[in-house]
Amino acid sequence: MYDMDARFRKIRKVMFYVLFLNLAVSFAKIAYGYYTNVLSMQSDGFHSLFDGVSNIIGLIGIHIAAKPPDKEHPYGHRKFETLASIMIALLLALVAFEIVHSAFERLGDGNVPQVTAISFAVMLGTMAINYGVTTYERRVGEEMNSEVLLADSAHTKSDIYVSISVIIGLIAISLGYPVVDPVISILIAVVILHAGAEIIFRSISILCDESQIDTDDIAQVVRNIEGVIDCHRIRTRGPPGNVYVDLHVEVDPEMSTYKSHTISHIVQYRIKENFDGIEDVLVHIEPAHTRSI
Repeated sequence: MYDMDARFRKIRKVMFYVLFLNLAVSFAKIAYGYYTNVLSMQSDGFHSLFDGVSNIIGLIGIHIAAKPPDKEHPYGHRKFETLASIMIALLLALVAFEIVHSAFERLGDGNVPQVTAISFAVMLGTMAINYGVTTYERRVGEEMNSEVLLADSAHTKSDIYVSISVIIGLIAISLGYPVVDPVISILIAVVILHAGAEIIFRSISILCDESQIDTDDIAQVVRNIEGVIDCHRIRTRGPPGNVYVDLHVEVDPEMSTYKSHTISHIVQYRIKENFDGIEDVLVHIEPAHTRSI
């Protein structure tokens, strides 16, 4: 299992890089969106700006999650990273609401936005940056089993689809259909809400201790250990990379305490050897003829 301190340092480093890029992208789109009065570009810019805000929330969550276990949190602080992911999703919902509100206001005011070659250049350039960011963030997130990085990469990935829709809107505006601008903004809001919903559902499964590993797979590994007669009540919980396992292992009732204790250590070792991301394994040894309910 990788070193947790190194893991958190790497995640923080990635978040700082992504924060800088998100701020640069958002300011470019917001500034030129206001200059040309293109609502969809402004909306996309604020979407990117909240990417930066979510990066800050992620950094705070990572800072807390990196703390070692203590008396009040004997299982550590890792779920604070999951809570940070939920905060990111709630911010996405807020952004979507504001975009829809602005879109309906635009439908009634009759303002006609301007479209220039620079508009397309800004969108294409920022879209290329977003693609690089989401690819890098997702790769490191999968490597580090980080909910925050994976949530933020999904958030940034939605920027790419948003930018494509904005470019389509710019083309429609240049062809004489300005009403497409607020319509595209509403579609952007839908994309943002979808990304937020995915993050929330993923985070809730972790906070509600959803099973993380197939118990049949664990049972197969344990039953192949010499001295183990059977196993049951296998449970797993926790986020990827920080999974806790507990199970009951049946042994010969005549087995000595020393030998049964040795078997429990072998069970712990084999489970960690065969499954990635195991933080701890709690083994309850019991005689084979009495099974706890």
